Amino acid sequence: MKGNQSARTVRTVRIVKLAFIVITAAAALFLAISSAVSINDTGDADKYSLSGTQIFVRVTAAGEEEYEDETVCPVEFKTPDGKYTLTVNYSFEDWENLPTGASVTGYIYETPDGSSLCFDREATHDDIKAALKDENATESTPLVGAAMAVALVCIALAVITIWDRIFTAYEQIWFISIMVLAAAVSVMFPEEDCNGINGLIIMALYLADTFLNILCELLISKQSKWNFIVSIFVEITEIVICIVLAYRFATLASTLFFWLPCDIISFINWHKHPDKADDELTQVRTLKGWQEAAIIAGIVVWTVGIGYLLTTINIDTDLFAGNDTIRVVVCYLDACVSAVGVVNGVFILLRLREQWIAWYISALLEAVINIISGQFVLLVLKVGYITNTTYGYIKWTKYIKGLEKSAVPERIEKKN
Repeated sequence: MKGNQSARTVRTVRIVKLAFIVITAAAALFLAISSAVSINDTGDADKYSLSGTQIFVRVTAAGEEEYEDETVCPVEFKTPDGKYTLTVNYSFEDWENLPTGASVTGYIYETPDGSSLCFDREATHDDIKAALKDENATESTPLVGAAMAVALVCIALAVITIWDRIFTAYEQIWFISIMVLAAAVSVMFPEEDCNGINGLIIMALYLADTFLNILCELLISKQSKWNFIVSIFVEITEIVICIVLAYRFATLASTLFFWLPCDIISFINWHKHPDKADDELTQVRTLKGWQEAAIIAGIVVWTVGIGYLLTTINIDTDLFAGNDTIRVVVCYLDACVSAVGVVNGVFILLRLREQWIAWYISALLEAVINIISGQFVLLVLKVGYITNTTYGYIKWTKYIKGLEKSAVPERIEKKN
């Protein structure tokens, strides 16, 4: 009787999950279609007509846009009364020669209700339609962001539904909770464009990084070797983020030259050490005191040396608002995170419980970097790190103590 009730409960939960998957998929599709329709709505293009021309003056001083050999360099101009704004795209060579206070003649097109578009030449009907699409795209950014956020929740639900027998109820609730929180934060704190990259693309990378990292962390806590396969996609995503934002080069180097090969080697090593009772688990162990002291000393030396080296590299990025002091602080924090990350990778490779302590340190340091950089959605990932690190440390500790207890009778038997 109890078995039948349990089976019915499992079926009910699965049906509820499938219902939520359908609902979130439909919502994401609706939002995506709505945003596409909104962006391509250029029905008012015929209402615009030339109302006159005015002189527009460059808003910024020469070089303030901080372009570096870009193909297109947008420069903003305004009329003296500030009523109209005009953005002109220059080639990098022309932008370099553009003086402070430069002016252009702007052509103003208006509708009877007062809407306006400005161009640096007489505009065709197609020019007006293209300008309206650009404006619509900017206005539809929250809608597109919401579509991505809901799609993320849908994918997370699909993962725990397909592999629901692998994860416990707590693990499923934790995983979905982190994904829902990440989706909510991504909508409340949208990313701005950075280094010429659209903010939506950056947010998509952040959400993918959060999803993959959380799934990877959960699999590590379960002593599953498959975490390393997921981790390969984590590394690829984080490499792209570092390149796009032009920052955290110590993390970029350690990810490219250490973590990627380490994932492959670790998968092989974990595969060779399955648990005797359950081959889905991997045997794990712990460190000795003197080894911990030596590792801490190595991290300090690495942080100081690599941190100083990074401060000597001068690469322009839109992050930190040009504050060099903050950039230097992030360089040393990045060096420390990369050092702890390397240690963490070695611990995971060797199946050592202390890797969870390294996760704690890494998560806290990265949270500081995320706050400094305004990457609020990635703070959700750090919440996931810290909660799962606690969970994983407890699980691994119980497992190790169980091994130690089972080894006592064997030692007594050998002595006899």
